[in-house]
Amino acid sequence: MAVDLEESMLVRVQLENFSIDEELDRVRSRSRRIGGIAMFLGTARDRSKGRDVSSMSFDHYEGMAQKKLKEIREQALRDFDIIEALVLHRHGPIEIGENIVLIIVGAEHRADAFKACQWCIDELKKITPIWKMETTPEGEVWVEEHP
Repeated sequence: MAVDLEESMLVRVQLENFSIDEELDRVRSRSRRIGGIAMFLGTARDRSKGRDVSSMSFDHYEGMAQKKLKEIREQALRDFDIIEALVLHRHGPIEIGENIVLIIVGAEHRADAFKACQWCIDELKKITPIWKMETTPEGEVWVEEHP
């Protein structure tokens, strides 16, 4: 079975930054029935656990991280009354203020989109093999918790 190129673009782990507008258009173009879109954007902040953070970096288990993001998307499409979902996470060095993770969910109605979007980011934090290292004045720190 051939993989839909557009579908493969809906689940990605990538080094490069992304355009929120392009990703939003990607979801919106999947169906004219989409009437509600919920989005979560995670960005790099300069404080963590009371410490200053000057930069961060994300490492991932190549192949397995993508597989888990695909599973999250597929389960969201099965378990929630939604039309489409996009799950995107960056890896490598990320400067403060840059984008890290993006979840976009399209549904006929907003409540379904909100529920699925929150579930997707919570599940991503639980099961995806992606790890964050923060650079602080005390040195580099691996973040173990996923709030």
